[in-house]
Amino acid sequence: MTRNRLGQETSPYLLQHRDNPVRWQPWDAKALAQARRDNRPILLSIGYSACHWCHVMAHESFEDPETAALMNELFVNIKVDREERPDLDAIYQLALALMGQHGGWPLTMFLTPAGEPFWGGTYFPPTARYGRTGFRDVLRAVHDAYAREPEKLAQNRTALVAALKSQSRTQAGGDISLARTDQAARRLLSDLDPVHGGLGGAPKFPQVAAFELLWRAWCRGAGAEFKDAVLLTARQMCQGGIYDHLGGGFARYATDARWLVPHFEKMLYDNALLLELLAQLWLETGDPLFGQRVEETVAWVLGEMAAPDGGFASALDADSEGQEGTFYTWTATEIDRLLGADAPYFKSVYDVGPRGNWEGRVILNRLTPPPAGETVDEARLAAPRETLLRERAKRVPPGRDDKVLADWNGLMINALATVGAAFDRADWIAAAAAAFAFVRDSMTANGRLHHSYRNGRLKASAVLDDYANMARAAITLFEVTGAAPYLAQAEEWVAVADQHYWDADNGGYFYTADDAEQLIVRTKSAADSATPSGNGTLVGVLARLYALGGEERFHIRAQMVVSAFSAELSRSTMALCTLLNGNETLQSAVQVVLVGDPNAEATRQLRRTVFAISAPNRILTQAAPGAALPDGHPAAGKTQVDGRPTAYICIGATCSLPITDADGLRAALAPRSPSQ
Repeated sequence: MTRNRLGQETSPYLLQHRDNPVRWQPWDAKALAQARRDNRPILLSIGYSACHWCHVMAHESFEDPETAALMNELFVNIKVDREERPDLDAIYQLALALMGQHGGWPLTMFLTPAGEPFWGGTYFPPTARYGRTGFRDVLRAVHDAYAREPEKLAQNRTALVAALKSQSRTQAGGDISLARTDQAARRLLSDLDPVHGGLGGAPKFPQVAAFELLWRAWCRGAGAEFKDAVLLTARQMCQGGIYDHLGGGFARYATDARWLVPHFEKMLYDNALLLELLAQLWLETGDPLFGQRVEETVAWVLGEMAAPDGGFASALDADSEGQEGTFYTWTATEIDRLLGADAPYFKSVYDVGPRGNWEGRVILNRLTPPPAGETVDEARLAAPRETLLRERAKRVPPGRDDKVLADWNGLMINALATVGAAFDRADWIAAAAAAFAFVRDSMTANGRLHHSYRNGRLKASAVLDDYANMARAAITLFEVTGAAPYLAQAEEWVAVADQHYWDADNGGYFYTADDAEQLIVRTKSAADSATPSGNGTLVGVLARLYALGGEERFHIRAQMVVSAFSAELSRSTMALCTLLNGNETLQSAVQVVLVGDPNAEATRQLRRTVFAISAPNRILTQAAPGAALPDGHPAAGKTQVDGRPTAYICIGATCSLPITDADGLRAALAPRSPSQ
C-alpha cells in the first residue's frame, strides 16, 4: 500500500502534511507511474507554507480520517509547494483560468494519469457552505465523472491542453514606443483609488511594477498626477495595517480598500520590490516616512529572514496558534497595561479603541492623520513601540519557511544593493553581496542554477525567473561596487538563458529549460504575477548589458523579446508593466561613466551623487584612470579632466561634456518637466 511519502521532502509546506492520513506523494516519476498503472485520476493540491486558506483546508479535510480515506480510495494524491515548483503552479493556475474560474491557493486540480487537467477549483469546505460544494461531494462527483463519462472528459481535456499550448505561442507585434507606454500609464492611472491609493478596490495588492510605470511616466515629464498617484499609494501602505509598525516589513496584501487589514503573511519578494520603490520616493521627496520604512524593513529582513546556511528565507506564515493575525494584533486593555502613562498618546496615534478595528482586536495603523495644525511627536512613540515589540516576542511566532529561492533572493539582493547605494549604507551592500555569493556558489550544480535550497539540498531545476532576477542583481552589484566579476556573471547567466530557454521559432524565453522535466506544456509569458515576469525583467537586463558594454547582440535580443509580446499590450496593460519598464530603459537609458580612483574621496562624492537621485533609467559604469571602456561604448576613450574624477552622461551614442563637481552632476541627472 502506498504511504504518505512527504517525510523525506525539504519543503516546509510538504513537511506540514507528512502526518496527514492522506497518502500524499510528491510530484515525481513514482507518483505519476502509479497513476498510469492503476488508471486512477490524480488529485493535485498546490499551496505554500504561509497560506492561511491552505491551513484551513488542511485542518478541515486533509487531517480528517473520513475525507482522507475517500481521497486514498479514489485518487492518487499529489501535494506540491508552489514556491518550490512554480512551473507546475503556472500550468495549472492557467488551466483553472481557462475553465473560467479565479485562481489562488490552495489550488485543487484533478488530472488524468498523464497530468492533463480536466476539472478544478481552489479552496473547498468539508461540507457545502460559502456557496461552495463540500469537498467530499466534489471527490465523489469528479471520480464518478472520470469513471462514467470518459469520452466527455477526453474532449474537455483535449480542448484544455490545446488552449494551454496556444497561450504559450506569441504573435510578434513590433516595437513599443514611449508614446504608447505613456498611454498605458494613463490607462493605469484611470484605475487609481483617489482616496486611498492603489489600483481598484478590495483586496489591494502593492503592484509595485505598475507604480514603477507611473513613477517613470512622471520622470519622463508626463505630468505631476503620476507622481501624486504613487506618493498617495505609498504613504497609505506605509501608514496602513499592511505594514508591521512594530517589527517592520509589509504583508502580502490588504483585504480591504484602505490598506488597514492585511493578509498577515510576509513574503520576501513583496518586501524586496517595495524597498526599491520606497527608496526612489525617498530620494525624490526626502520624506522621512519613506526613509524610516526602508530602514525598518531592511532591519527586519536582515534580522528575521536570514536563512541558516546563507541567503534569505522565503516567507513568514499568516497564522500562529492556529489563527490568522494572532501574533500581530492587540486589545486596548493589553496596551493600557503594557504602556501605562504612555498609552493614551500611543492609542490616539495608532487607532487603538476599546472595540478594536478588526474582529474585536486592534491592527496598529496610522491611516488617520493628526488634526489640522498638529504634528505627531515621533520621539514619544519609539519607546512604546519597543515595549510592545518585546511583549510580542513572547508570543508563539508565525512559522517561517526557510527555503532559499533563487528568484526571490535575486529580488532581495537587488533591493539591498539599491537601497544600500541610495542610503550610503555599506553594510546593506555587504549583505547583498553575501547573499549573492551564496546563491552563486551553493545553488549551482554542473554550471546551472537550481531554484530551491534547504538543509544542504538543492531542489528543482531553475526557471527563467531565477536567471533573470539573479542577472539583474549581478548588474546592480556591479554598478554599486564597480567589481567586474559581477558583470561577467550576469553575462554568463544570460548566456544560459539564451541557450536553454530561448524560443527560436517565435521569440521570447520559455519558463522552463529545454532539458528540464517535460510537462504537458512548456509555458512562455511576459505577464507579471505576484512577482515580475522573467521575460520583462530580461528586457531590462539586456538593455543594461548593452549600455554597459556596447554589444549590439544584447540590444537585438531585448528588442526581440519586446516584439514577441507587444501584441498583448492591447489586451492588458497591468500584466506587462515590467516589460514596459524594461523597454523604456532599452530606448532611453541614461549612462553615467565615472572615471577616477575609486578610493579617492572626490570620486566617492560623485558616486554618492549618482545614487542620490531618483533616476530609474540610470546606468553607472565606474572606470579607473587609464582603464579602457569597450570599443562599442559611447564613452570609449573618455578620460579625466586635469587629473580630477570626471563624469560623463551618455544618452544613445552622444555623451555630455565632462562634469567634475557634484552639483553639476546632480543638475544634469535630475531634469524635471515644468508640470512637476
